[in-house]
This record gives sequence, structure tokens and C-alpha cells, in this order.
Amino acid sequence: MSFPRYPEYKDSGVEWLGQVPGHWSVGSARWLTRRYSGGTPDKTKPEYWEDGTVPWLNSGAVNDRLITTPSTYITEEAYVNSSAKWIPKGALLMALAGQGKTKGMVAQLGIPSTCNQSMAAIIPGEAIEVRFLFWWLDANYQNIRNMAGGDLRDGLNLELLGNIQCPLPSHEEQTQIAAFLDREAAKIDALVAEQRRLMELLKEKRQAVISHAVTKGLNPDAAMKPSGIDWLGDVPEHWEVRRVKSVSTFTTSGPRGWSERVGDDGGLFVQSGDLNQTLGVDFAGSKRVIVEADAEAARTQLRDGDVVVCITGAKTGNVAVCVSVPEAAYINQHLCLIRPNSEIRPVFLGVLLKCNLGQTYFDFSQYGLKQGLSLEDVREAPVLLPPLKEQATIVSYVETESTKFDTLTTEAQRAIDLLQERRTALISAAVTGQIDVRGVALNSHPHGA
Repeated sequence: MSFPRYPEYKDSGVEWLGQVPGHWSVGSARWLTRRYSGGTPDKTKPEYWEDGTVPWLNSGAVNDRLITTPSTYITEEAYVNSSAKWIPKGALLMALAGQGKTKGMVAQLGIPSTCNQSMAAIIPGEAIEVRFLFWWLDANYQNIRNMAGGDLRDGLNLELLGNIQCPLPSHEEQTQIAAFLDREAAKIDALVAEQRRLMELLKEKRQAVISHAVTKGLNPDAAMKPSGIDWLGDVPEHWEVRRVKSVSTFTTSGPRGWSERVGDDGGLFVQSGDLNQTLGVDFAGSKRVIVEADAEAARTQLRDGDVVVCITGAKTGNVAVCVSVPEAAYINQHLCLIRPNSEIRPVFLGVLLKCNLGQTYFDFSQYGLKQGLSLEDVREAPVLLPPLKEQATIVSYVETESTKFDTLTTEAQRAIDLLQERRTALISAAVTGQIDVRGVALNSHPHGA
């Protein structure tokens, strides 16, 4: 959809705003709004935080554009003994500090609440409509960050906030623009949500297709037998059910105490973060480590065809196959190295451990209070063993299907990127008067207070 421009424009007097429609004016947030920050009750006093009834928000709450649930509750005593202040429903909240540049910046309150000192409450006066101000602040995310000195916005404060210059159409026109943006942004957000759901469905379907291929085979008419594994069920009759330890020549974990050797020189030092989600290792992003020509280095050095499993930390259970190691590379203590024997193809083993079979086993191995996997856990992981030729056929099928799903996922992500670019451009153009949306906004209604 294309929109007309206004018939006449003038210089706004604000460098980063440029020209605005001839009948608009520009005003400072200092005179258009009332602004104040909140406070955090003493966190060393549990009685301030237990069984509270006063809603309280931290700066992460602005990630939700409409806040309907508090971050937590504080007690009346905590409220009285801190600098927290009540903020009316319908007011705007802006994070002054603590938010990364990809996080939210401004939100509208759907409930009355209090907030911490890292947030600013913005109460619009009569001259500016709250939803128009919301969209103006949203559109000027980068400009306002720059006022604070950069991406982290640690210098943003109430004084600087008051210096923000806002374009001022008539109140009726502000309402029309806000209604238009509420409606159009909601449409775009719904389309983005659909694409995200599609990506999740593709991810689930991809996993299901791969898991079925490596646990049931590609022949739907093959004779089956019980696998002996409760959560797996039947497997092809001619396949063997083995353990990692019986299809590998060597398993080990990385060395301890090498952290002080990490620097700009030496061999590649592969860590859990270098394992991606598609069975690969990001060698280009690996750190480096100085090693000595000793048994410890020989034991932990990667070779082509090694399979690596993350055994501690947030990525426990992630798997990668070192199809080709570009130079001398070593694993750290959070990884387990598996060197497959001649009975199993490395990629087939990697797919087995990455699919539902391996991941379910790794999850069961960590049941309860246990954190991470031991080397013995990895060695005891179940492995299904078709003949080598069949393994090659299955690996080829998995790679082909994965490529199809990756292509569809990439297309969905590209659609999301284009929609978000469209959203950003539309908001910016509407609140600065670069397009005239009054004629299409008459049947829209803003949400908010």
C-alpha cells in the first residue's frame, strides 16, 4: 500500500527530524509530559518482597509493548520505605538503563504499577496523545539512545528525556495516526508471528523426519524387531542395537587447567559455544591455546571424523561432527570426544546422538539433581547400527531433507526481516508526517488507557 504525502512541508528546526508538514508544530517533552523514575526496595530485607500486594516492574518489562503483568509484587512497607512511586494505567514506561540495543525501549501500562529506578514513567499532558507519543518514542529508538551516548544508554536520564523534541500535529490528527499505526503494526506483528510459528513447525518436522530415518530406516516394508529401548520401540530387524563404547576406538574429555594458556596464538581451542545446531563446529570463531608436545595434547586433539558432545553447561547434549579439521585443534574440558570405529560413519553417529534417540537418553541421564553428563554416560548412549551401505544412504537422505527444511526456514526468516523493515519504515514515516495516513485511519481505534 502506498500513501500520499502532505501538500506542504517546512523545516522542523530539529536536525535529526528534518521537515514536517507545514501545519505541524514541534514541542519538547519537557513541556508535553510529566516524567519521574521509580525505586527498588532494599533487597536485603525479605519482608519487603514476600507476600507483597504492590505491583512493581523492572526494566525488562518494557519488552512487552503493553504491560499487563508486574515483574513482581512488593509490600506496602517496602513501597513507603523506598523511592518507588505509583504510575497510572495508560502511562508510558521507558528503560533508562540495563537494556541491550535489541531489547524493547518503551511500553504502555495496562495496569497501575510502580517501577525501579532504571525506568522513567512518562505521563502525557493534554497537548499530546499517549499512543502518538508511544509510536514517536518507538520510532526514535536510535536517536534517543544516541542522546545517552551510545548503544547501552547508560547515560539516559530524566533531564535528557525532557529534551526530546516531538512533532505535534493537531490532537485529532495525532489520534488518527496512532490508530492507523496500532492497526497496521498489529497486522504486521500477526504476520511475523505466523512466520515464527512456521519456523517452529519446520524445526519440529525436520527433527521428526531425521529421527525416523535414523531409527526406523527408509524402507517402510522392512521387518521390525523390538529395540529393547522403552522410548524407541521397534527397529529394523537386520539392525544391531549397540552402545557408543562398542562403535568407537576412543572417548575422552578435554583437559583441565588450560584456561591460562588461552590467547591469540597456538592451536584452535574448541569449546561448547563453537558447536552449532546443525552438527557443525565453528572453527573460525574458536579461541586459541598454547599446547605442549605431550600426552595431554595428543589425547585431546581432534581428527577428521571425530564426533564431539557437550557434557556440561547450558548446551549439554549438543553434538557436532568434525568432518574436516582445518588445523591443529583441541577440545576443552566441557566436551567429550568420540572417535568412531570402522563400523559406523561419523555423520550417522552424530545424527543418531543429535536426534530424539540420543537427546532423550541424555535427558534421562541428567534426571533429578544431576548436572551434565559423565564420560560413562556418553559411552553408554544407545546406537543403532545398520550396514555401512545403508548408513550412507540414510546420511544422504538426511542431508537432502535437511537442505529442504533449511531453505524453507531461510525463506521464513527473510519474510520476517522484510516485515520488520516495513513496520519500522511505516511507523517512522507516519509519526514524522512523511506520509499522510488520515484518510485510511478513520475506522481505526487506538488501544491503551
